[in-house]
Amino acid sequence: MEVGYLGPKNSFTYKAASYYFDDSSLQPYSSITSCLNALTHMQVDYVVVPIENSLEGSVHTSIDGLFHHKDIKVYKEIILPIKQNLLVNDLTIVPEKILSHPQAIAQSQHFLETCYPNVLIEQVPSTTFAAEYVAGHPDESVGAIASKEAAEEYGLEILSENIQDNRFNQTRFWLLGKQPFKIDDSNIQKLSLFITLPKNTPGILHKVLSAFAWREIDLSKIESRPLKTELGEYYFIIDVIIQDNIPLVEHALEEITLLGVTYQHLGCYSIVIKE
Repeated sequence: MEVGYLGPKNSFTYKAASYYFDDSSLQPYSSITSCLNALTHMQVDYVVVPIENSLEGSVHTSIDGLFHHKDIKVYKEIILPIKQNLLVNDLTIVPEKILSHPQAIAQSQHFLETCYPNVLIEQVPSTTFAAEYVAGHPDESVGAIASKEAAEEYGLEILSENIQDNRFNQTRFWLLGKQPFKIDDSNIQKLSLFITLPKNTPGILHKVLSAFAWREIDLSKIESRPLKTELGEYYFIIDVIIQDNIPLVEHALEEITLLGVTYQHLGCYSIVIKE
C-alpha cells in the first residue's frame, strides 16, 4: 500500500499520516495538488492532506482540489495539536532571517511581531524545508519555525518553543481515497458535502439550511467558495454531525434535491483527536 502526504518527512501532515501508516508506506509530495493528482492517477492508494486550521481557517487548495476530483472520498479525520517552535543551529544565534511555511508564519504572527519585528520573514514550501535549510547553512544567522520532530531530525536547537499565537492551535487532516478504507461504522461522527445552488433562486440557501434545521440536524461548518466561473457564483462545503440521525440526513438531502440543489457526497467518517 502506498500513501501520499504533503511532505517532506516530519511535516505536520507526515505526523497525521503516521497515525495509520508506517514509514515504508508513506510517499511525500511537494504540494497538495500533486497529492490529489497522484491519487487520481492511482499512483498511490490514499493521501493525507490538511483541510483546516483553527487559527487560519480552511486550506483552500485542499477544498477546491476535492471539489474538482469528484471520485475522491473522505475516510478519516485526524486532528493534531500544532505546536510551532523557533529552531536555530546554535542558541547563541540571533536570527536575521526566519523561514517557514505561510501557515506557520501566520500562526506565530504575534510572537514574530513582538520578538522579531525587524527580522526578515521568508516563506518556503514547508516547515520541514525551513528546518532542513537552517541545518544546511550553519554559517548563516537564520532560524526556522517548525516542529520539535524537525529539530530532532536535523540536529537543531529550540530557541523558543510553543510560539503559536494560541495554545489550542489545531489542524484537521483528511485521509482521502478512491477505494474503501477500514471504517468502524459504529464510530461515524461526521458527513461532509459540497453543495451547489441553482441560479437566481431567492432564499435558496435559507431553504437548504432549513431542511437540516427543522430536523434538528447539527451542522458544524458551512463555508462558501467561489466556483471560479463568474463573479458571485459559489459552492458551499457543509459538515454534518452524525448521531442517530442518518435517516433524517437522507431525507434532508432528498428535500434539497427537490429544490434544484446538487450535492457531492464526500463521505461519512470518524474523527481521531491526538493530544
